Amino acid sequence: MPQNYSFFITMPKFLYFCATNTLYIIVKLTFLGTGTSLGVPIVGCPCSVCASTDVRDKRMRSSAMIEVDGKNIVIDTGPDFRTQLLNNHISRVDAILITHQHRDHLAGLDDIRTFNYMQRCAMPVYANYITVDSIKRDYYYCFGEPRYPGVPDIELHNVGDDPFDVLGLTVTPINVMHYKLPVLGFRIKDFTYITDASHIEECELDKIRGTKILVINALRKTSHLSHFSLPEALEVIKKVKPQNAYITHIGHEMGFHAETDASLHKGVHLAYDGLSIEF
Repeated sequence: MPQNYSFFITMPKFLYFCATNTLYIIVKLTFLGTGTSLGVPIVGCPCSVCASTDVRDKRMRSSAMIEVDGKNIVIDTGPDFRTQLLNNHISRVDAILITHQHRDHLAGLDDIRTFNYMQRCAMPVYANYITVDSIKRDYYYCFGEPRYPGVPDIELHNVGDDPFDVLGLTVTPINVMHYKLPVLGFRIKDFTYITDASHIEECELDKIRGTKILVINALRKTSHLSHFSLPEALEVIKKVKPQNAYITHIGHEMGFHAETDASLHKGVHLAYDGLSIEF
């Protein structure tokens, strides 16, 4: 143990160090899914990437979970959400952040019912006003009266431009554009998550700077109307200068994980389903 540390306590999934009256909390990030809207492999696709036997080339729809301060916060609940929870042995979710209303990021929201039962409370869900309206429309049966027994219990929070509180954690919303659709990225402590972006204004980049871990989308190596390409994502990473960056929302056109990841410069990585990091 370093001499400066007076003691340490080990708890499940977290490490706490006390040094000169400072408490250091390790955040754990788990990539539940790293694929695009069609996933990888794509149904019926005969390409070599979709046929790959490398588990890192098997990508469910994009989602992530961070564990910090004893809380589990999920970002996006796509159509693979139930399988992702089972694959990663997740037995508790304390809050959910939704980036936008597209089905590959929202279609699994009904599966929060289990947590309603086990945790005996409504699930706090945070999203911008467009997505809040979409949730109320698509999951109308959760908000009607009288309530049908067993429907998901959703506590909706409309996110604006200002930082907001999630169970005692400060979350800073990052406004990005997915072609013409506003999408939210999120910064929590030294971690920032951005998906489905094709443009980020300079003022929003300023909110990201200082981030240690940046997760950002890149669909493929060539340009796309509504998503960053790999070169475009690398330009954002160059501007932000995180300690480490992870690419997510990846399509089969990106190529094999092993080859593409090996081609990236130090500190930049292709994420893959099930990858966990601590920082």
